[in-house]
Amino acid sequence: MRKPFLLKVALNALGLWIVAEFLVAGIRVENMVVLLLAALVLGLVNATVRPIVVILSLPLNVLTLGLLTLVINGAMLSLVALVVPGFFIASFWTAVWGSILLSLISFLLDTFLRERSY
Repeated sequence: MRKPFLLKVALNALGLWIVAEFLVAGIRVENMVVLLLAALVLGLVNATVRPIVVILSLPLNVLTLGLLTLVINGAMLSLVALVVPGFFIASFWTAVWGSILLSLISFLLDTFLRERSY
């Protein structure tokens, strides 16, 4: 069963908060409202813009054995920082590192909260 949209946004916000507060010094979030807005925009960007970019860059992605996907994820996080006022990222490579950590944290949270059907 799929998770409700607001639960996904809340998990994204929790992961983004962990990354910004504890793991990556170059990512800063002004307050909780900005954090929730950034998580919402990140979800929308990942659902709309990211698939188009991944498809258009597929030949180069194959050539780099999928490593370009990490750069695309960082670009999506940078795009969110450009759109959401109060959400700041110091540099592009900070965004790439932050997106890698955010992906790992989101995976762990999703795995932990997944409904088990035996």
